Amino acid sequence: MLLEDKTVLITGANGALGQAVAIQAASFGAKQLILVDITSDISTDAISAISSSVTLQCHSIDLTDAAATENLFAQAPDVDVVCNIAGGFDMGSTVFDTSDKDWQFMFAINVSTMQNTIKACVPRMIKQGGGAIVNVGALGALQGQALMSAYTASKSVVMRLTESLADEVKEQGINVNAVLPNVIDTARNRADMPDSDYSKWVRPKDLANIVCLLGSELSSAMHGALVPVRGLG
Repeated sequence: MLLEDKTVLITGANGALGQAVAIQAASFGAKQLILVDITSDISTDAISAISSSVTLQCHSIDLTDAAATENLFAQAPDVDVVCNIAGGFDMGSTVFDTSDKDWQFMFAINVSTMQNTIKACVPRMIKQGGGAIVNVGALGALQGQALMSAYTASKSVVMRLTESLADEVKEQGINVNAVLPNVIDTARNRADMPDSDYSKWVRPKDLANIVCLLGSELSSAMHGALVPVRGLG
């Protein structure tokens, strides 16, 4: 199986995509899932229903706190796969009207969470001889979008960091790649865009399968790939 005997750490584990990745990782044979979210009430029922053998750890961590993130990895050695799912989206204002608060918020949840995780996990992966990191960019951030400048800018940083890190650690047995999803079919997106054709959106399970593939040894030759996941949109 794709992730047999792997320890997989998932940030943003209580969100729609984080839950889907956890469920699929369990179905693909992961031996241990380390579920990380800012909430203290991470759902595990659906994951346990998939596999009775997977070991689950849940951690409530603010990943914008570098010291707390470092402490998390100190408690969780030998992580094979890190899925950086934590992040978020908000429509914004025009470029000239975007407040410092809104700009900083987008970069905190989309960039700082990932950057702190990378700083904590990569030295340990190097020491253990390898691993895989999967980040989440955005298809819409391949170019600027009106009223979305802070979001697209933050996700473009995610993509450039993915490419840079991949080039830095590829010879040390670490694969770093990213998925670039189109609109994901989540309850919040349906509520925010009630008139859309949901059948064209990306199902969380389908996206989770690609995340798991990038975390597996089948993707050992992929370094710095930015994989578009369009659905039918």
